[in-house]
Amino acid sequence: MACMKLGSKSEAFHRDGHNWFCSSGLQSDCIVEVGESSFHLHKFPLLTRSKLLEDLIAEQSTDNGTTCILQLDDLPGGTNSFVLVAKFCYGVRIELDALNIVRLRCAAEYLGMTEEYGEGNLISQTENFLKEVFSHWTDSLQALETCEEVLPLAEEIHIVSRCINSLAMKACADPSLFSWPMSARSRDAPQSPEEGNVFWNGIWTSGKSNSAGDDWWYEDVSFLTLPLYKRLIQAVVSNGMKPEKVAGALMCYARRYLPLLGRQSSFQNVKQDALGSTIKTTPQADQRNLLEEIVELLPDQKGIAPTKFLLRLLRTAILLHAGPSCRENLEKRIGAQLDQAVLEDLLIPNVGYSSETLYDIDCVQRMLDHFMMVDRYDPPTTNFMLDEGQLLGGDGGGSQSFAPVTLVANLIDNFLAEVAPDVNFRLAKFQSLAALIPDYARRIDDGIYRAIDIYLKAHPWLTDSERELLCRLMNCQKLSLEASTHAAQNERLPLRVIVQVLFFEQLRLRTSVAGWFYVSDNLENSQNLALTRNDDGIQEHGEEVDVRERIVELEKECMSMKQEIEKLMKNKGSWNMFLRKLGFGKTKKANGAQKPRNGKESSAMEDSTTPLMDGGGVVDDGNRNNGKSGRLD
Repeated sequence: MACMKLGSKSEAFHRDGHNWFCSSGLQSDCIVEVGESSFHLHKFPLLTRSKLLEDLIAEQSTDNGTTCILQLDDLPGGTNSFVLVAKFCYGVRIELDALNIVRLRCAAEYLGMTEEYGEGNLISQTENFLKEVFSHWTDSLQALETCEEVLPLAEEIHIVSRCINSLAMKACADPSLFSWPMSARSRDAPQSPEEGNVFWNGIWTSGKSNSAGDDWWYEDVSFLTLPLYKRLIQAVVSNGMKPEKVAGALMCYARRYLPLLGRQSSFQNVKQDALGSTIKTTPQADQRNLLEEIVELLPDQKGIAPTKFLLRLLRTAILLHAGPSCRENLEKRIGAQLDQAVLEDLLIPNVGYSSETLYDIDCVQRMLDHFMMVDRYDPPTTNFMLDEGQLLGGDGGGSQSFAPVTLVANLIDNFLAEVAPDVNFRLAKFQSLAALIPDYARRIDDGIYRAIDIYLKAHPWLTDSERELLCRLMNCQKLSLEASTHAAQNERLPLRVIVQVLFFEQLRLRTSVAGWFYVSDNLENSQNLALTRNDDGIQEHGEEVDVRERIVELEKECMSMKQEIEKLMKNKGSWNMFLRKLGFGKTKKANGAQKPRNGKESSAMEDSTTPLMDGGGVVDDGNRNNGKSGRLD
């Protein structure tokens, strides 16, 4: 820490309560009142150093020799500053440091202690010491913090701007090029030299300070008030700091003064936050203003701030009732990088008595709208039947360009499944959100099928037409074998959808069987050629045996599905032609008209207990019990 001593005399002042006296032995002829303190001094040492004190003494001078009384209630720094000023005027030794230099410099300016009133006066002395302060990170930071006490005079004589420029220059510099300590807060816990540290500029500091990272200054400047912090951030941006470092500093500052950022999205916490029970350290209005300022200071570049942090900011902005422009700004930022979001942070609870749904679905839809506007993709031009391998595996190397939109599609499908159990979740809103995802974005439709099934179970009052309208959101051709098996036995689905699922699964199996026969023929031809060219009589490889076993299994699966369809259609004589087109042969004649469907399907649907695995887990049926997944009935 920089330090300087002025004057040569020893202590000549003593204090008695709120009164200060000079121990010179001469009777006081001037009383200076500063706040509640009174200084019993002499006119001559004061008027020879200060223009203001000379003018005030001249105004009150009388011929009768009475003591003059001067009022200095507006003196910057108050009593603490005037004690140092008085000692300087009497030539008493004073010690300057980073904590008192700003107050003393402003007091000298206020009193007019220029070179006209003595060589080496207080203004020039404090200015010289300020140059030394600005050469050190710790001292500059301490000086800037004390500027709050003497505003706006510190602004007028440019102390604030010089402190900020000094800090900005050091923050933007490469820390490996300098040997100053990188953390001002570490001075409260000095270490001994036996621990491998070195003595530097009056304090113990680690010899490994050169290995400081880019975030070494985040914690130090986070103690500044918002106006000064904002100016410092603007200064480092002007000095060319990378946007990533600027965003990191803002995140550190936000976490310190916005306690709601670390709260989970549980409804109990939201209720407490809405009542203000958790906002104790900082008033809600101040937090709202701080959040809006941080959003404005965040760099505009995509991906600079993590999506998780932006979503936490948005949730906090909603709880603090931030302005519409602030929330719109955050929604656009999140929408631009929605593919990096996770489901937990996307579940933003609705606040207010007028909210219909538990979670803010409209907010998610606005972010998805912005994502689709920013990240536009041309859909694939080919349209063909996907087999099981294409559904579960790769797509020939063409999916890399669709990775962001595919991630968003999975995210929205999971979000819909999470909010589907809400009985106030209207069908039109479900459709509008799900329809924003283009068909090509979903490589497999198991996710949207899971969300639809949970919604149907939570809303059993939907009509058949509404159920069919909802099921149009999924593509039956893109269901996996496991999902198709579940859908074929799901009594909540319309009969038309079940027939489509069975049809496309049968078609996919036929395509697979044809492919296996083609592979089998090629293997047999190549192996016969190898046998004719080798004299040792090489035996056939085991792959052909495996292929034929797979073909037998597929034929059994085809026969099983054929029987399921025949059970559904055996009484529908008008659909015999439909079954013949599928290659099922002749069906049994109808023995009687089938009863209309009243909330129940055929016996095969009633016995549907097969769970659908979604990413290794059972499909959630919307009834959550202690966080466990359920099974589709």
